[in-house]
This record gives sequence, C-alpha cells and structure tokens, in this order.
Amino acid sequence: MEIFDKLTNAAKDFFIEPEEGKAAPATPPTTQFGAPTQPAAAPAAPSAAAPGTAPTVTQAEQRHLDHIAGLLAGDGKDFGAYMKMVKSMAAAGLSGPMLYQTAFNAFSAVNGATVPALLASASQFEQALTTDREKVLARHREKMGEANAPGAAPGPVVQLTAQEKKLANELAELSRQIQAKQQQLQQVQQQLTEERQKTQAALASYELANSAALADLQAHRKAAESFLNAGGPK
Repeated sequence: MEIFDKLTNAAKDFFIEPEEGKAAPATPPTTQFGAPTQPAAAPAAPSAAAPGTAPTVTQAEQRHLDHIAGLLAGDGKDFGAYMKMVKSMAAAGLSGPMLYQTAFNAFSAVNGATVPALLASASQFEQALTTDREKVLARHREKMGEANAPGAAPGPVVQLTAQEKKLANELAELSRQIQAKQQQLQQVQQQLTEERQKTQAALASYELANSAALADLQAHRKAAESFLNAGGPK
C-alpha cells in the first residue's frame, strides 16, 4: 500500500544514511529539531527608525535560533529525537494516534525507550527552555539598569544613563559652555536610545525564538502524552 511505502521511506530517512555515490532519497528531508519548518523569508531592508522608537522584530535572530537549538540538542534517545521521527512520519502521510504510536514503536525498537522516560525527557527540555529564559531576563534587567548583580560592572545603559545626568547637571551649572554641553548631551542621549533599542530588540527576538520552540515542544508532548498513555507500552 502507498501509505506503508511512504512509512518505509520515512523510517529509512531517519535511521539510514545514503551510501556514497548514490542519490539522496526522493522523500522530503527530516526537519531538524528546533529549526523552522519552512525557510525563513529574507529580512526586509532595514528602514530608518525614528529616535526613541524600538525597531519591529519580525523573526528571531539566527543566533537566538542557534542558541535554542543548542538547548534542545540531545543524545538521539530523547524526546527531541522522537519528535524528529514523528515529523518524518507525518511527512509520509501518517497522523493522529497512528502517527505517534507508530513513531514510538519504531523509536522504542531502536533504543528501548519507554513512555514515562520519553515524557520525562520532554519535561526536561521544557525546563531547560524555562530556566534559560529566566537567565536571559535577569541579564536583560541588569543591562537596562533595573537590577544590579553583586560585584558586576554596570552595563552600557546604566553607564550612559549616569553620564546623561552628569552632563545635564553640568549644563545647568556652566551656562557659558551651554552650547558645547548641549551637543555632548544630545550625542549621549542618542547612544542611550540606540542601546535601549538594541537591548529591547534582542529580548523580543529571544522571546520569539523561545516561545516558538516551547509551543512546538508542548504541542507534541501533549499529543504524545494523550496518545501514548492511552494504549502504548509502559
């Protein structure tokens, strides 16, 4: 039957590397866990943003996608590898309970995985994403001057904010140098605005990468938990 032919090809794609000199299989390649399911559109040419306006982030930066992929990289015997098997078989036409059960049967046959261990692995990945996000938010607060780490040097935003206040005070006291000081103040304020924009855009990019990866992981975990606990091996 056609569905079993597709399933066979999907399993071969997952477990077997093509021999040297032979053409790659015609079935679609398995999507790398943590990577976008479709090629990302080329980013539009940057437009000049008005001062004080944070740039719009339309997709996660590649460095954040790479960072998230690193957090979700496993040993080939975890939920990430199982998700890869599920996606491979979904591309071959399977869906629903049959997709998750068939993928688990093949996955378990190779590495002896059990349902509890597989779902525990999914929880570990979720915790890794959550913990990493907390660390990034803490660093972001430090950069924005909202929190100070003991013994840590102040970040660019904090330094520029202090410099802005100092220059503003000098401007009030030294009226004879008002023109020169105003120019310095404007330069520092521009640097402060740009640094804030950069920091805010980096956080928005990271949040996009983190939330997309977490949503994908949770969706597959929920489906796997529902289908596998219903009648899979224990």
